[in-house]
Amino acid sequence: MVIPAGTSPTLLPLVLLLCWVAPSEQEPAPVQLRLVGPRGPAGEGRLEVLYQGRWGTVCDDGFDFHAATVACRQLGYTAAVTWTHSATYGQGEGPIWLDNVRCGGSEGSLAECIHNGWGTSDCHHGEDAGVVCSEQRLPGSLPQVPGLSLEEVRLKPILARAKLSMPVTEGAVEVKHNGRWRQVCDAGWTRNNSRVVCGMLGFPQEKHINTNFYRLKTLSQKNSFWVHRVRCQGAEPHLARCPTQVAPLAPGQHACPRGMHAIVSCLPSPVFQKGTGKGRSKTSPGKVSPVRLRAGTHAGEGRVEVLRHGQWGTVCDKQWDLAAASVVCRQLGYGTAKQALVGAQMGQGLGPIHMSEVRCTGHERSLGECHFQDAEQGGCWQGAQGLVRALCSSSAQETWYWAGSPDATRVLMSGVSCTGTELALQQCQRHGPVHCPSGGGRFSAGVTCTTHAPDLVMNAQLVQETAYLEDRPLELLYCAHEERCLSRSADHMHWPYGHRRLLRFSSQIHNLGRADFRPKMGRHAWTWHQCHRHFHSIEVFTHYDLLTLNGSKVAEGHKASFCLEDTSCPEGLQRRFACANFGEQGVSVGCWDTYRHDIDCQWIDITDVPPGSYTFQVVVNPKHEVAESDFSNNVMRCQCKYDGQRIWMHGCHTSTEGWEQRGDLERRERLANNLV
Repeated sequence: MVIPAGTSPTLLPLVLLLCWVAPSEQEPAPVQLRLVGPRGPAGEGRLEVLYQGRWGTVCDDGFDFHAATVACRQLGYTAAVTWTHSATYGQGEGPIWLDNVRCGGSEGSLAECIHNGWGTSDCHHGEDAGVVCSEQRLPGSLPQVPGLSLEEVRLKPILARAKLSMPVTEGAVEVKHNGRWRQVCDAGWTRNNSRVVCGMLGFPQEKHINTNFYRLKTLSQKNSFWVHRVRCQGAEPHLARCPTQVAPLAPGQHACPRGMHAIVSCLPSPVFQKGTGKGRSKTSPGKVSPVRLRAGTHAGEGRVEVLRHGQWGTVCDKQWDLAAASVVCRQLGYGTAKQALVGAQMGQGLGPIHMSEVRCTGHERSLGECHFQDAEQGGCWQGAQGLVRALCSSSAQETWYWAGSPDATRVLMSGVSCTGTELALQQCQRHGPVHCPSGGGRFSAGVTCTTHAPDLVMNAQLVQETAYLEDRPLELLYCAHEERCLSRSADHMHWPYGHRRLLRFSSQIHNLGRADFRPKMGRHAWTWHQCHRHFHSIEVFTHYDLLTLNGSKVAEGHKASFCLEDTSCPEGLQRRFACANFGEQGVSVGCWDTYRHDIDCQWIDITDVPPGSYTFQVVVNPKHEVAESDFSNNVMRCQCKYDGQRIWMHGCHTSTEGWEQRGDLERRERLANNLV
């Protein structure tokens, strides 16, 4: 079933000049090779080529021992032992740069061999070629380190000010080898190397540092250099992806003649920089980032959404790779991407698809600087293609729950309110004096951690299409009155004479998260309502408000979750929750729960509302009784005009503005109660 959605705005014209094929008569473009794959000896792995700033693979069609010989010699080995086909070392990512490679065996570079042309291929990554090279290396060549040898990297603080920093942002680069931390020599060290290290550690960029302050410090210490030289392009997700030369080079030769550590200083994002709960700087409320992550369970994880022409939309997964994901991560203040997954694993988006076939080099400052097509040109439409997910490296540390000790009776903090970007609880807003009595475990806060969470989103278009007015007789509203679904003025009417004017509409609530939405309470704790003869599993599941243009509430309604179920699911998914016969309640991942306009309490009582222009607002899970991966998309808003007899609803959309205003209201309440 296709989710009703508004017409996506026309994208700005974008002319893309992509010269993929280089004629064989022209001088071959300089390229770099690397071997990638699971842990194994140096000199074997999947063959990858760096071309136009992007790493890609080589198809095994036409690939033979002569081509493997050229590749091994270009990688610094004396000869090839054999070659592999059918993605023996795993399937690669990104473009397949070369296909039908035919070499004579004497070429100096794989680019000099005959091939179909750069990027011209009918292969898939299940046909990626690999090579096995001889152990003997050419004199003066720069060897690669096997894939996982450099996975553990850290910055060791040396100066006193760096030791006090948390997280560590400046220090000497160290790598772990055979259980020991070893130093890295600064011979040939570049800012591209620093960029890769900072990205691995969760920082968006590196900064220049004067290493003279460190020279006397390092020369006076006993060093254990293992990595002699590293050469990165700057877009690699790990230091292990960079060509690396390790010690010993030769008998009697020092690994680092200058005896100087490689020093790196990383620049954390302003969003994650340290501050205090009382006076830390805040980002200007008028500045909105054009990219965001939604429905992730951790900081730096989620479905990628972009803002274009004032509307949030998604990115199609065609050609989505680690380079594009890293651009998003750095743009949001994180490091390089750990993963770039496809297939809507963070849930399907409701808005338009803004971008397709995104191609980044990894050096762009924002996703908008990458080459891309709009969804129609890229052959991508909502529901037909998966949406992209990014998982970023983050300098923030996870906090684990500890049951505590009966001796820990002192309460140190209360009223803690965090935005989610703080590095520690001490940076969150909280009470000045602790407003919580001593008493240990009884008053202790605790957390329950989960790897997956649901994410409820309202179908705004359906609300706009189904809204209408009804003058309903009081004699039909006894049950609704009992459940307090009418305005207070109904209490003073002469029942059963008269009527109430109701703004009715249908609501459809989708679970776009990665876990089922289930009531917090078990069936044994549900409340039975005799009049309607059903159970309420959540007393207030959605809240309906009619607001003036300045945000004042003039009418309200609410809907209890008397039947939280899978009304419908997309093709391929089965309904699992149904309310019939006192069944289990919930909304499965990918499914939706529909409350039709003709159901009791599916309205706002506007009997006392004068004609005028208003804002209609729906808040799902308003009391946060059930944890979600993203609460900022739980608010839906429409513009509403009422002339006393008819009502017009337009511009319905999922709104973060309503979420921010709710936060502002909470902050005002905290100030009114002398809270920090």
